[in-house]
Amino acid sequence: MKITNELIDYIGALSRLELSVEEKEGAKKDLTDILNYMDKLNALDTSGAKEMMHPFEEANCFREDSPVNGDQREAMLQNAPEARGDYFKVFKTVE
Repeated sequence: MKITNELIDYIGALSRLELSVEEKEGAKKDLTDILNYMDKLNALDTSGAKEMMHPFEEANCFREDSPVNGDQREAMLQNAPEARGDYFKVFKTVE
């Protein structure tokens, strides 16, 4: 496919961009390079390649979920302005 000035103008109108002459030439060169690269990729023989959804084989590699700090209830309650039993005492917010 040949990238023409009309195509660049059309793409610019679709994307609502006002391109200068230099920007149009740069976009024309960039799109031509992209299409040439795609032609190279299309020329490759991929008949023996396996289909994949992700480049890495591993799936769901999660770390073990284990508690780190443990039960520090007393240490946390020492910082509370007021506590009742094992709970923070707070102001009444709902009547």
